[in-house]
Amino acid sequence: MIAGCIFDLDGTLVNSTYALQRSTNLTLEQFGLSPITLEDIKKIVGDGYKKQMERALLLHGEDAMQFYEESLPAYMKNFSKNCLYQLDAYEGIRGLLAYLKETHIKTAVFSNKPHAQTVENVEYVFGKGAFDVILGQKEGNPVKPNPAGVFWILETLGLKQEETLYFGDTNTDMRTGKNAGLATVGVLWGFRGRKELEALAPDYLISHPDEAIQIVKQRNER
Repeated sequence: MIAGCIFDLDGTLVNSTYALQRSTNLTLEQFGLSPITLEDIKKIVGDGYKKQMERALLLHGEDAMQFYEESLPAYMKNFSKNCLYQLDAYEGIRGLLAYLKETHIKTAVFSNKPHAQTVENVEYVFGKGAFDVILGQKEGNPVKPNPAGVFWILETLGLKQEETLYFGDTNTDMRTGKNAGLATVGVLWGFRGRKELEALAPDYLISHPDEAIQIVKQRNER
């Protein structure tokens, strides 16, 4: 039986590429560096904003790393102003969430995005109360693929590992779910491709949120 679903945010629930690109490029511009593309953004995000800025600077060469420490607060300032830029849910996500709510399956968001912006993003797109738990990255807490956040969510919602699905679009997400002992669902509409996800051998690989509904139905009809 499936009693709970934990979702990554960026690239899984919402398309945030434009907001992430805008925030990153505004930061790079402050140091006289050229903008990066949407395809670049899809490759560098997923492991927290510090790793994101490190990768963005490395795209400009090792010399650009001299700006790393300064870039972190600069990015957070830019992101706080632009985190909702052209932000929206992927097609079919609202239908999936409606089904889970109707069937009394608990839902959570777990993101490497800073916690305040994670909550702001979720509530902007889906409204307050759409999820039972929202957890973003907090200073001092380990980021994904460390499973500590997953374990906290399970305990908070009273869920067991064997009755919970973990959804994500990157290798980091697949590692997070596996590290926590959950069945993993790789989504193909996000930031990365089939090859990256298949390399981590997810339990399920889906191309549309409607397929997640079928997985839950099949698991709960056994």
